[in-house]
Amino acid sequence: METAEFTIPLWLDLTAVGLGGVQGALFASGFRGERRLDLLGVAIVGIVMGFGGGVIRDLLLNQPIGALQSNWYLVTAILAALVGMLLAAPLQRLNGVIVGLDAVVIGMFGAFGTTKALDLGLPILPAVFVGVAAAVGGGILRDMLMSLPVAIMHVGSLYAVAAAAGCLVLVGLDAFGVPLLIAGLVCIIVTSLIRWLAVIFDLSLPEQRMLYRRKVATETGVLPVIRR
Repeated sequence: METAEFTIPLWLDLTAVGLGGVQGALFASGFRGERRLDLLGVAIVGIVMGFGGGVIRDLLLNQPIGALQSNWYLVTAILAALVGMLLAAPLQRLNGVIVGLDAVVIGMFGAFGTTKALDLGLPILPAVFVGVAAAVGGGILRDMLMSLPVAIMHVGSLYAVAAAAGCLVLVGLDAFGVPLLIAGLVCIIVTSLIRWLAVIFDLSLPEQRMLYRRKVATETGVLPVIRR
């Protein structure tokens, strides 16, 4: 992935894929009971988590899917998923590790997506949109695969907000001539901090509450009418 000022090294792109694979496998390994997955299922979730953001980014930009242009992407994702499975038992009580990895992965994919969009000449807001989509894409695909509610759609999640803040900082710094390497690092830091703080202090956007929502839901049969 190249820009006029900065080339993202292959090893750095693979690092994002690897961290995503580890995080996805750790997440999937933590489920018990009816949602318990076998080894193949956990590996698939890890691979999808590692690939998801980059694939969505390239599709939006109408570019060749980067993860399919080199053998190293698939090898990295598979090995990362295996590492995640091996670490699942020792880290089963350390939910903060999963949250921390998730935050870093969001920041990295957001930075890479925004950088690539800017390199292709997209305006600022579309570039930020691509970055946010890349940042949250892996998590969305993960939740869909596991038949879970998509996290970014529900109260208590600042995934998209954290990614958008980081991407906006990146394009702002780039507009002032800051090297993209530094701007990308700041993007990752800002995104991670916002996500971590949201988890630590239980921060979220206000819940959507339409006027007469309960009345409408009752009339349409969504909520049962309880008579005393």
